[in-house]
Amino acid sequence: MQFDGALMAELTILAAVAEGKSFTRAAAALDLSPSGVSKAISRLERRLGVRLVERTTRSLVVTDEGTRLLQNVVPLMTGITEAAALASGGVQAVNGRLRVNVDPYFSRVMISAKLPAFMETYPDVQLELIMRDDLGDLVADGFDLAIRFGPPPVGSFIGRRLCETKVLTVASPDYIRRFGHPGAPAELARHRKILFYNAATGRPFEWELRRQRKVVKVEAKGPLLVSDVGAMLTACAEGGGVAQILELGAEEMIATGRLVNLFPEWNGERFPLYAIYPTRRHLPAKIRAFIDFCARCCSNAR
Repeated sequence: MQFDGALMAELTILAAVAEGKSFTRAAAALDLSPSGVSKAISRLERRLGVRLVERTTRSLVVTDEGTRLLQNVVPLMTGITEAAALASGGVQAVNGRLRVNVDPYFSRVMISAKLPAFMETYPDVQLELIMRDDLGDLVADGFDLAIRFGPPPVGSFIGRRLCETKVLTVASPDYIRRFGHPGAPAELARHRKILFYNAATGRPFEWELRRQRKVVKVEAKGPLLVSDVGAMLTACAEGGGVAQILELGAEEMIATGRLVNLFPEWNGERFPLYAIYPTRRHLPAKIRAFIDFCARCCSNAR
């Protein structure tokens, strides 16, 4: 079997350039010189006959051809690394760099306070939590996994469901005193609603309430649209309007009465939380450890 070591080295350099978005950062990560990185990319471009990186004096962008190449080869390169680790027993060691695309709400409300305990348990892990509003491209963006609300994407990904949370319709006691408690979901049409921005559609999330098989849709129209869950919860607790929230992470506000669940019997809508990662034969121990950590955080919150 022929093995082209030079090609593998050039592909590794391209992946580092795409992740670091500069020759200098890629060179530092690989312990090479920037000129060596540049020459390697040029050799790879000549070998393939396509432009992989667009260079200007101020920026560096991986081309569409380069992105497609990385989408195809990075999982294979990862598989080679993991196979070597398995052969040496290293796949069982929880160590190394772990880069996670994480939902901002889940990060802030559910795991941020518990991260020191995780790092103390696994001191050899270099954890990078990157808060993003959408999944993006895990492979091309250099992520090991993602923690996201909603169903996992269709394709070559593994999705492990960590938990499922109720969607609640809430308001503050002050808002209810001023504007009244809606007697039925349909009455929400006349109430002030705090809407949450859906980055995937560029519009507010739709509102609906479920009771068994019955579904009531409410027009997503209101005076306030936010893209931060913390802002939505605070505005709602201060009497700014009615909001639809996830029960996960808001239990204390409801238990203490800062927020009132307006329709306890209409809580049939569920929203799942998934750990999503590229299909891999041998899942590194560091990824398994972090997924188990997130699952425990969800379990403890119930």
